[in-house]
Amino acid sequence: MKNVKFMIPTALAVALMTSASCSGTNSTAENPDNGSDTTSYPPVEKNKANTDYKPAFEGQTRIAGVKTSTAFEGKMITDALTSPWGIVELPDGRLLVAEKAGNMRIVDAATAKVSEPITGLPKVDDNGQGGLLGLTLDPSFESNRMVYWVFSEPAANGNHTAVAKGKLAADDSKIENAQVIYRALPTYDGKLHYGGRIVFDKDGNLFVSTGERSDLETRPQSQDLKSALGKILRITTDGKAVAGNPFEGQADALPEIYSYGHRNTQGLAFHPETGELWNSEFGPRGGDEINLIKAGNNYGWPVITYGLEYSGDQIGTPVIQQKEGMEQPVYYWDPVLSPSGMTFYKGSNVPEWKNNLFISGLSSTHIARIVIKDNKVVGEERLLASEGQRFRDITQGKGGALYTVTDSGRLYKIDKK
Repeated sequence: MKNVKFMIPTALAVALMTSASCSGTNSTAENPDNGSDTTSYPPVEKNKANTDYKPAFEGQTRIAGVKTSTAFEGKMITDALTSPWGIVELPDGRLLVAEKAGNMRIVDAATAKVSEPITGLPKVDDNGQGGLLGLTLDPSFESNRMVYWVFSEPAANGNHTAVAKGKLAADDSKIENAQVIYRALPTYDGKLHYGGRIVFDKDGNLFVSTGERSDLETRPQSQDLKSALGKILRITTDGKAVAGNPFEGQADALPEIYSYGHRNTQGLAFHPETGELWNSEFGPRGGDEINLIKAGNNYGWPVITYGLEYSGDQIGTPVIQQKEGMEQPVYYWDPVLSPSGMTFYKGSNVPEWKNNLFISGLSSTHIARIVIKDNKVVGEERLLASEGQRFRDITQGKGGALYTVTDSGRLYKIDKK
């Protein structure tokens, strides 16, 4: 197994500390008793932004950097996976992994053993960004062994994001009685922006993210309450709308919609103390976001954005970044992070990480550690950047370690040294 020790070179550390001191950015952390470095460093992003758009409030982008004081390390457990997309820990500490092409496998982090593909899954359309996507376990998995997952389902006239469930067999070899419980319609003949994350809430219901399928003709459906594209949905384990959803009883709206105006959410996580739902969301060229998700709220895409078309053209008529009735991101990146799976840290192995948000970065090739206080981002750090990997998903094990997978097939364990 490959060990990666995370240390800032001495010269760079001195330079950063000198820069912070000279600019008057030293500050005291909220909880100095957890052993954390209380220095505020310069923002971690040094590259030029794609736009000159102004943030809506101070600290919405390029916040001060932070540095983990606790000695920790990354270990590459295996590189034998094939385009892993989702990861979740089983009750016995092994890891269930979804691979983009349509497989699930089980990895024993202690031995690095990777299982044969688990059979019994429905066919996926893995062209482009499609395939087998996020997955989660039933809260009662130990007794019912139920697994829930999101995938791009092929159809006669294209494909769509779908949610399925099935029982993991006692011998871990197959999924039994797999069934699709929800389809995010309309079907579209494309290969981009499926969303694809799925999490259980404390009431035993599912939150599922869908993408708006990227193209100019489908983007406006993010704002259309009759469409399931570009949304965060709240459904039961049978795929029905949860009673009390914000658009329940409205004739012109799907009752399963929880929030809308999203571009392509690939990260969903609940804050461990407040219980609030957060997302990470792809912007276009600039304007990647994290949002605090509230029932019924409109998050603006494609009407407001801090990004550009990939061609460099501006987006929107008019071109605006704020509009009444549309939520501002808690934080955004320009240049982009390409944020995929994410998790809040609930462990105690690295005390200064408590309640911090860890986001898998694809094009940015690092894990972003985001420090949040009073629902505002107050610090950012980059982890595993030297690995040069496209990080796709991240989860925390019950032992307190973080586990992350990369598009190239690697699984890493991040923990106190």
